[in-house]
Amino acid sequence: MTETPDGKHTTTTPPARSGTSPGPETGSATEAGSATETGSATDASSATEAGSATEAGSAIPAVGRRAPGGDGPYRLTSGIDVDPIVVEIVEGYLASVEKEVETAIGRTSRSPMIRDAHDYRAGIHDKHARKLTGRSYSALVQPIIREFPLENMRPGDVFFHNDVYASEGGIGHLPDLCVTAPVFFDSGDGPEVVAFVQAFGHHDDIGGAVPGSMPSGATSVFEEGLMVPPIRLWDEGVPNTAALRIMTRNSRMPDSLAADLDAECSACLMGARRMGELFQRYGRDEVFAAFDAILDNTTATFRREILSQIPTGTFVWEDYAEHDGVDDPRLHTQRIALTKEETGGPDDGPRLIIDFTGTSPQAKGPINHCGDYADGAFLKKWVAPILRNLAESPERMAQLDVNEGISPLIEMRFPPKGTLITPEFPAPTNARTFVILRILGVLAGAVAKAVDGRMPADQETIRYTGVYGNDDDGNPYLMREVLGGGSGGRYYADGEDTIHVVPDSRNLPTEFTESRFPFRVEKLGLATDSGGAGRFRGGLGYEKHIRMLSDGHFMSIADRSILACWGVKGGKAGTPFQVTIDPGGEAEQEVDALADAVPVRAGQVIRIRTTGGGGWGDPLDRDADLVARDVWWRKVSPRAAREDYGVVLADGGPGDAQAMADLVEPPAVDVEATAELRRQLRAARGTDEPFFDRGPGYASLSGGAHSSPYDYL
Repeated sequence: MTETPDGKHTTTTPPARSGTSPGPETGSATEAGSATETGSATDASSATEAGSATEAGSAIPAVGRRAPGGDGPYRLTSGIDVDPIVVEIVEGYLASVEKEVETAIGRTSRSPMIRDAHDYRAGIHDKHARKLTGRSYSALVQPIIREFPLENMRPGDVFFHNDVYASEGGIGHLPDLCVTAPVFFDSGDGPEVVAFVQAFGHHDDIGGAVPGSMPSGATSVFEEGLMVPPIRLWDEGVPNTAALRIMTRNSRMPDSLAADLDAECSACLMGARRMGELFQRYGRDEVFAAFDAILDNTTATFRREILSQIPTGTFVWEDYAEHDGVDDPRLHTQRIALTKEETGGPDDGPRLIIDFTGTSPQAKGPINHCGDYADGAFLKKWVAPILRNLAESPERMAQLDVNEGISPLIEMRFPPKGTLITPEFPAPTNARTFVILRILGVLAGAVAKAVDGRMPADQETIRYTGVYGNDDDGNPYLMREVLGGGSGGRYYADGEDTIHVVPDSRNLPTEFTESRFPFRVEKLGLATDSGGAGRFRGGLGYEKHIRMLSDGHFMSIADRSILACWGVKGGKAGTPFQVTIDPGGEAEQEVDALADAVPVRAGQVIRIRTTGGGGWGDPLDRDADLVARDVWWRKVSPRAAREDYGVVLADGGPGDAQAMADLVEPPAVDVEATAELRRQLRAARGTDEPFFDRGPGYASLSGGAHSSPYDYL
């Protein structure tokens, strides 16, 4: 459809959707000829290309974009003006509704992953499937509109999907369940869809070969759990009990799943009511104009403040996943060629091209990610927060939202089907974080080459660990946790400790887990020396000790156990992920980062150490007093202070953990000895150091090479 000056719509015939069909099992819209070439309607610079049609031939309504008219009101295509103050009010209202939806889910859900770890997020989209809010990333509305024409939606409806290959790239693995509620407004001709409120999150179990629905050795998506293409889960406020029974029957945690879905559906319906109140207050056309202005502002801001910092040209970098759970560890390449062009974007302004050519073939195991659907609509918004690091200050960076307004500035170019980022059905995807998180780092590395390192070093802040078994009453239990890690050092500050890439997520509270599961948490702290050395040190990862009170099994879906988070511009790599069962005991064993069912006996300890972020800048340039402070804080050991930073502490510094604990102030620095040691360490270096440091693990997978050809400027 295209929007005419009088605000009405005319139907146009949409071109075929890109991407291959997932096969008849999924009820692909492609086979019915029902989607666009971009598949998304997110490229708002073109009204006629934004039409992903349904089987019945109904298209996603397109939108006519226009630039703000100077400092005055924003003008809708139909001629309606909207005051800039109203735009600010609407933008704040959207953020408030998004937060209220997420708060409601957190307060009414049941599973530890949703209620306590907060591994979920909400988003608000307009009727053209454009994401309006920028506090949190979210899934896409396109799959719903593709299958259900807007005119067939009714107040009280809630739609559901988790099928990776029918999600247009918005769902990465089956445990991420997505619910979508349309927003209605009646301007006199009956209720019409004007927006959508959506939520999706990681749920404890949706079936499949192992508890938690993330089998590390899966070779097919059919092993990973129940796949549900877009369906109407609530019909005019009435839940579809048959569909809910099917889903809960397939889950090992049916009560938690049912409660979580109820919480998410109810929260989205509440959000839809809130959005309806916004339209009642200001009217349909004025709110639509405000939506357009919000996205236009984002486009203009990113073009002016972010793209202007990247020089014209092409910058190539690559990084790797280290294993896929099936084959032996090897380098699974993810490559980005980042090109800055001065024309081609909105209003023929500058744009970025992100080209994934050179990415490795799809893996046998579950590390693949379906990124090429809908012209990369999800990935554009997923990677754009990396670009915010180019803002003029950290404070300004925090102010920049990532909504659909960034989409016209980025073009995604994908290799043919059959790669890690363009897998073919039914390739497994449950550990796709190994790819989508690495993509963030690869883009950061490419930008770092363009701007002489003015980007953070690497981080790896998602891995899934957990234990399961039967409790004292014989009932099955499952504890899954998404432990974070350290972020990379920055050109102006150290990295942050134990962060999580999912907004507002956290580790599970010890008091909660000990009261619910048969184990004790004996330690939860920072992993000393885990942050990469640098002028600005990488953030530290966790060290967590779990003592089992009854026999059980440990599971892990984690990357960066061989390849560390890289350092940049002289900074060193952080330490990798590591799990040890019964450390120091007779049965001590190192656990693979991809593991489904490692037996753990009652009384044994599971020690988990998560990744530290890479360092930024030469560690020999770090203020020696800061190194002494880090020793006092036990973030850096006395050994690392000397070997990594060239800092000599007076009298050798504290000799053991107890000595450090007894210190009441940072140890003194031997200034002369430090200067001499640093001189010696600099003299011992090679003359051609790479711009990126990957750590010692890279050599073990690269045939002995310590750096990639792309690691040099």
